[in-house]
Amino acid sequence: MRKFLTLLVFTAITYCAQAQTWEVGASGGLAGYMGDLNPNNPLKVSGGVAGIVIKRNFNEYFSLRAGANAGTIAGADSTSGNPQFVNRNLSFKTTLQEVSLVGEVNFMKYIPSVTINRYTPYLFIGGAFTHFNPQATYQGQTYNLQPLKTEGQAQPYKTSTMAAIYGAGIKFNFTQAWNFIADIGYRYAFTDYLDDVSGFYAPVTSFSGPNDIAFKLADRGTPPASPGTQRGDMRPHDNYFFINFTLSFTFITSKCYY
Repeated sequence: MRKFLTLLVFTAITYCAQAQTWEVGASGGLAGYMGDLNPNNPLKVSGGVAGIVIKRNFNEYFSLRAGANAGTIAGADSTSGNPQFVNRNLSFKTTLQEVSLVGEVNFMKYIPSVTINRYTPYLFIGGAFTHFNPQATYQGQTYNLQPLKTEGQAQPYKTSTMAAIYGAGIKFNFTQAWNFIADIGYRYAFTDYLDDVSGFYAPVTSFSGPNDIAFKLADRGTPPASPGTQRGDMRPHDNYFFINFTLSFTFITSKCYY
């Protein structure tokens, strides 16, 4: 009988935990980037982001979430306080289309409507696949920069990249199965071309001529830079971040209490 009761209690606890397994939500927030047009400010916001998420909560501490985000980041030398950047006069804007898979670790036991803790800080780490397309506006016309090969590349760079994700946040169960989540996540992108800027100025011979739109967008300084001189910050990767505020619902098929 004791073994049967122990098995029954264990089964009930397991079912209770599994009943809290799935979670879905929608998010919105702010976006920014660090790269050749913003090398020093890790919290500079330049756009917004919106997304959806589905999550598997394995227990009170560990979760795995899949997400899709669409965000916008931008940069412009004209807004810099550095005279050298202002003279360089480059700019870009791009939409980021991201799908991600992220593991979460809660600091405290947390299952909505079950655990006594109604909030918990948490850390997360994972990866993403991101599509980008840097653009710039010149004399009222917007151009896609990647096909123009503004640094004299033999082939255009790829406009999709993998990225490593890491960040932190806080979860709050404000009523029944509903949660409010706030977090900030940085993306270490495996490309240096989110902003179309990476290495050196190319000679005019790399373009069709001084009137080629690619050449005009490659070097907008006054006076123009010397070919072979530094155009980017020489760091091998760009980074971007999302500050997300998420409203999520945890599916509960049975009610369990401490």
